[in-house]
Amino acid sequence: MLMAKRGLILSTTAALTAAVAVVGFQLANPSAAAFKSSPKELVDEVWQVINREYVDGNFNKVDWQQTRRKYLSRDYASKAEAYRAVREMLKTLDDPYTRFMDPEQFKSMQIDTSGELTGVGIQLGMDENTKKLTVISPIEGSPAARAGILAKDIIITIAGKSTEGMDINQAVALIRGPSGTKVKLGVQRGGRTFDVELERAKIEVHPVKAEVRDSGIGKVGYIRLTQFNGNAASDMRKAIQSHVDQNVKGFILDLRSNPGGLLYSSAEIARMWLDNATIVSTIDRKGESERLTANRQALTDKPLVVLVDGGSASASEILSGALQDNKRAVLVGTKTFGKGLVQSVHRLGDESGLAVTIAKYYTPNGTDINHSGIKPDISIELTDSDRERLVKNRDLIGTIEDPQYAKALEVLTKRVQNPQLPSVSRN
Repeated sequence: MLMAKRGLILSTTAALTAAVAVVGFQLANPSAAAFKSSPKELVDEVWQVINREYVDGNFNKVDWQQTRRKYLSRDYASKAEAYRAVREMLKTLDDPYTRFMDPEQFKSMQIDTSGELTGVGIQLGMDENTKKLTVISPIEGSPAARAGILAKDIIITIAGKSTEGMDINQAVALIRGPSGTKVKLGVQRGGRTFDVELERAKIEVHPVKAEVRDSGIGKVGYIRLTQFNGNAASDMRKAIQSHVDQNVKGFILDLRSNPGGLLYSSAEIARMWLDNATIVSTIDRKGESERLTANRQALTDKPLVVLVDGGSASASEILSGALQDNKRAVLVGTKTFGKGLVQSVHRLGDESGLAVTIAKYYTPNGTDINHSGIKPDISIELTDSDRERLVKNRDLIGTIEDPQYAKALEVLTKRVQNPQLPSVSRN
């Protein structure tokens, strides 16, 4: 197996638009001719990658050697048969973030991390307790967002088919389709269910939206980051520098409903706010740790407040955790999603792909947020009426009419007026 390039991804979700948090790729290019003559080669290739890299050396109590014997004892007459076998084999690991992608799905994932999407704009995850397909967040400006889909909504049907027992890849296959066509989703939100018809479309992801605003303390920089894709770091740098040049008094960084993205993008953005500090640590199955640090490249030391919620996941949690643990920012909002997994992505011989969970990540204080999420310093929930109002008029998000933003501005105002305030006690 020839390794052309290596990298990692943070697993937060498998998105219906193929948006997972990508840090890079490990590209494997075995002989295409060998695969064509024997689809079994693909099955063994996937097994070998899992055997070498999977985060749990006990493979979640699966006899992985026996698994190899079982699946290599079969004959596969086509790619489709090999694909089904691979998915069946991976399902035994009970890890929705270790997954196989056919060539179309793999291409979509690569497109997503570049910042260009096609689909309905839903980041979809598998709830580890209920095993239900759950919305992490809709993508800003997407058909799903315009239709009012919210984080934590449960997708119960797709085009009339029940999602019970359906994995993320199957959901992706049902929801994807040509731009301009429609798909109907059955949604459960709290105690009620309803249908939403969405028109598939090309989605341009502009991950950074920035604005300098007047306030009672002078100019304030508001930056909303919706995804950590390939453009996020450069766009963030431009936004911060522009605000610094306009002499803002402080910043509000909005990470709400940000499902994550590139690991190294989140680290690079953290370095724009931190001077000399640990950003994140990863630990693999051998206990080997890699630490990413800030190295005196901060663009500003002005006061910072970060907005988070249940849709802030993965790379968002790395950034917010680094800023919180290093006392660089005050976090306002609600508890984050709680996904702390690192993945390696492999391109396989027929241009299909494999994402493998290979490590966990920890905040600078050593917190494993994979199940618990990150608690904000100051908690403020939106009421149902607040949510409905903001969904109906999304232009109100990040304004004084948004209760969480209003609280963030209040906190920032106090920090600007009294820089010596002690660290906030978490509640």
